Amino acid sequence: MRLRVVLFSFLLMSVFAAVPTAAQTKGDDEEIRVETELIEVPIVVTDKTGKPLLDLKKNNFTVLEDGKPQDITNFSATNEPFEVALLLDTSGSTLAELPLIRRAAQNFIASLRPGDRVSIIAFRAQREAGKANAVSEIVVPLTDDRSLLDRSLERVQTSFGTPYYDSLIQVTERIFRDPPGERFRGRRAVVALTDGVDSTSVSDFDETKELLEKTGAAVYFIKIDTQDFFEENLLGDCTSSKRFSLSQLRRYYRKFVTSAKAEKTTNFCDLGDFERLAISKKLYELADSEMGQLAKTSGGKVFPIGDLSEARAAFKRVADEIGTKYSLGYYSSNEKRDGSFRKIQVQVKGMPPGSLVRAREGYTARLN
Repeated sequence: MRLRVVLFSFLLMSVFAAVPTAAQTKGDDEEIRVETELIEVPIVVTDKTGKPLLDLKKNNFTVLEDGKPQDITNFSATNEPFEVALLLDTSGSTLAELPLIRRAAQNFIASLRPGDRVSIIAFRAQREAGKANAVSEIVVPLTDDRSLLDRSLERVQTSFGTPYYDSLIQVTERIFRDPPGERFRGRRAVVALTDGVDSTSVSDFDETKELLEKTGAAVYFIKIDTQDFFEENLLGDCTSSKRFSLSQLRRYYRKFVTSAKAEKTTNFCDLGDFERLAISKKLYELADSEMGQLAKTSGGKVFPIGDLSEARAAFKRVADEIGTKYSLGYYSSNEKRDGSFRKIQVQVKGMPPGSLVRAREGYTARLN
């Protein structure tokens, strides 16, 4: 009898061992794999006064993709930790304000919760072939060591340009390159102190937006108003005034001067004062639009400030919001890998009248 049981158990184990789990085999050498992608959605829910609602549960939430309900497989409440990529725009005009930037960033980090991990990205000058270039630098990778972060802030330098797009690309390719651990799923954020006006990047906005979207991170901007300061120093003698970079002039003509017959120049000294102001206005409008797009589609927000003296208070508001974010994840019922944009809508039950929901607005599906 015992021998029969052993033989039956062996046969049963053999049957189950033959059933594929991660993949199914068809024929001798053809393998069919089912690939799934977890879609992560950070969410903020507030009442009509803007106060966060903190006690919501998984069953309060419904998520729709292109109007179709999805099964929520992951849910994190507001007390779960976050991973934050902190980008500090330290271009040349901030040289005198660098200590203020460091203190504001230090206060921001201190106001985060234990367990939150932070990486710091800034700009610095680099000389190649006798020429100074601005480059983006990861000052410290993700860590929850507050002492290390404080020491790293002291190493933050300034640059002679603004590689803003390149720095955001670094966030996607290095800081958030790998999928998050279980504790941080759907709980990543980019926080950027900047005016958003790029001057030296190799990358462009469309590439930056696409890569940021894939990380699922909420993007926040503390937007510094530098336009008046820049334009005050833009006029007059072209040899001593501030000037547009070559990449800025090319971006301006590409975006705003589409006629082939229009007169174009990349020589700053050929531009009159009126034309310089017109170009500056358009570049700042473009930066505002791009920051708004990144924040809105990711479920983040833009916090405008007049000057760096207001940065500390703005950082506090960002930290408060990060600490009140929910996050959920789902596997799309649409299994097509067609590169199409999928619209996400989050609905919340049991909220008081006038409440607001801010969440990631969509994603682009992978291509086969």
